[in-house]
Amino acid sequence: MTFPTRDDVLATLGGIPDPQGGGDMVSSGRVTGLMLKDGHVAFSIAVEPARAAEAEPLRAACEKAVMAMEGVVSVTAVLTAHRDAPPPPPPQQPRAAASIAVPGVKRILAVASGKGGVGKSTTAVNLALGLKRLGLSVGLLDADIYGPSIPRMLGLDQKPRTNADKKLIPLEAFGLKAMSIGLLVPEDQAVIWRGPMVMSAIGQLLSDVAWGPLDILVIDLPPGTGDAQLTLCQRAPLSGAVIVSTPQDIALIDARKGLAMFQKVEVPVLGIVENMSYFTCPHCGERSDIFAHGGAHRTATALGVDFLGEIPLHIAIREHADEGRPIVAVAPETAEAEAYMAVARGVLARLEAKGDSERAAPRIVIG
Repeated sequence: MTFPTRDDVLATLGGIPDPQGGGDMVSSGRVTGLMLKDGHVAFSIAVEPARAAEAEPLRAACEKAVMAMEGVVSVTAVLTAHRDAPPPPPPQQPRAAASIAVPGVKRILAVASGKGGVGKSTTAVNLALGLKRLGLSVGLLDADIYGPSIPRMLGLDQKPRTNADKKLIPLEAFGLKAMSIGLLVPEDQAVIWRGPMVMSAIGQLLSDVAWGPLDILVIDLPPGTGDAQLTLCQRAPLSGAVIVSTPQDIALIDARKGLAMFQKVEVPVLGIVENMSYFTCPHCGERSDIFAHGGAHRTATALGVDFLGEIPLHIAIREHADEGRPIVAVAPETAEAEAYMAVARGVLARLEAKGDSERAAPRIVIG
């Protein structure tokens, strides 16, 4: 990434008029203490003491203008009540102190979608089981605080216990280690938490669970690109991400947003999976493209990421998930299970090709 120079930032701020007259923000001398460090920008805006309260929109406009510049990672703009005020503190690299360590876990893989209803959790469960069948030790974290579904899909309903170190012991099903907020609260009880509580809970599900030793921890992210997703991308040492979408245009629009989020936080996208790709009638064998077909493949090609495979819309996948008996675990000989296995092999190949099992937590990039 190319970061802006001091002159670049001054040129941008010079395009903002001084509302009190005297030209623009730079020529009037209002911008002071400009500092830059690896795309992080900080500066002060000097205002008369009597006008400090009404100057907030000006501060916000300056901050927004600089944030829109290519290569800017973060912006800190503060108001000072006289022109000789000291400069703001140097911009700091974000996140380093907030990174979450997950001892004993070699790789962490996020499974994401831009919107709900595309079968992301079903894909995450069967992908984790596919990686297990390939010989890996695998854990599965359900990070959807508001709508946890992993316990139901794995047939789990016990409460986790704690070990001597007061860490939660993940439950096991079909050879997977699993943890979910759904194992800690009643299934019919709504979780009504604001953003900070959600982020704290996700951090605890990573750091306060005795996950290791594992070759890979699969995290089923909630749909969208909100607090929970950004918290994990910002704080966890993710080795890569898989995006799940259905073929129709409306789902692919949101899938592109998910892809953009991972790119901004510098998490490698291993590829896109097209779920509910086609339907084959169990009676006559006729194939129907209910949600169109091939859209995810075309999107992957257009965006320069790999296409990991097609998962059919099949009643057996849904029935096995509802029964807590995922199809890859209980019917591995079926074509539907093999579709998941193909995705698992593709994911593993890409992770091994990257060769970064100890990847550090990614740096957040906004703008």
